[in-house]
Amino acid sequence: MNNSIIKFFRTKIYTAILLLVIIIIIGVSGYMMISGYSWIDAFYMTVITMTTVGFGEVVPLDDQSKIFTIFLILASVVIVGYAVSIITEYILSKNNFEELKHKKMQKKIDNLKNHVIICGYGRNGRQAANKLRAHNRSFVIIEKNKEVVDRFDLDDISFVMGNANEDEVLLQAGVDRAACLISALPSDADNLFVVLSTRQLNKSINIISRASLESSYDKLKFAGANNVILPDKIGGDHMASLVVVPGLMEFLDNLSIVGKSNINVEEVAVEKLFSSSGLKTIKDLDLRKKTGCTVIGYKDENGEYTVNPEAELELAKNSKIIVLGRPEQINALNSEYNIDY
Repeated sequence: MNNSIIKFFRTKIYTAILLLVIIIIIGVSGYMMISGYSWIDAFYMTVITMTTVGFGEVVPLDDQSKIFTIFLILASVVIVGYAVSIITEYILSKNNFEELKHKKMQKKIDNLKNHVIICGYGRNGRQAANKLRAHNRSFVIIEKNKEVVDRFDLDDISFVMGNANEDEVLLQAGVDRAACLISALPSDADNLFVVLSTRQLNKSINIISRASLESSYDKLKFAGANNVILPDKIGGDHMASLVVVPGLMEFLDNLSIVGKSNINVEEVAVEKLFSSSGLKTIKDLDLRKKTGCTVIGYKDENGEYTVNPEAELELAKNSKIIVLGRPEQINALNSEYNIDY
């Protein structure tokens, strides 16, 4: 629930408990002083009077004790009724709030297009979400463990509770409108099922899947995954590279997108850089002068990469350039060309 709502009800519940404790203390003290009861008899009389169960008195009451009992009954009806109403209101409001929150989140998801879907919010899923958030990309997370959703329940993250293997859950996350799906489930079999289902629901979506075993690589590719990542293999290669070329790997690690303030590398579609049609060259962009960024790579319309392309290289339609720069230079690039992801 919302923190302010929880705080509001918690204050009311604490008040109700305090009033109940006070009326019990008054009842026990009154019966001990007025009727001369022992504390256990006084406590017993107080409880049966507050709950109005109708049991008989421990000993017959005199006039003073009867007047005190009338006062105790009237006060108890008000206080116990207040406590019951607060608890009931809290339970009903909690259910209503969860339902309203779910509807609000689903409405937000229904308005998304070209977003990213992350299946599984484990270690790999969270890392993917952090990088997407750094790039201001819209994404939806599918997670079946409610404890995980509650633990990372943030306002800027859209969750869909359910099993990513089910078509209904994928459609609820907007798989038919999404640009990319990342399947980061711990089981290769589950990832394979998600890839198959996703490819059936959206023929053009870009699918990236995690794999634990190298033997799963070909199966996931055959099922329809565009890219298959083996985290353990990448981790081993990275550690070995830190031995062979430690300086280079440290430099490359500094290019990683960790947060909004550390974005050093950007991939930009050529169409976002030119307002007019016709072939242009990297030299025509003049990015170094305009933004301070340097073009370090080029991906043509066929998906082929060119590292450190020549300035006279013609930029074809549906191609992309990869630029390198400091965070402020990347921000200048995005502002210069009004790039919004």
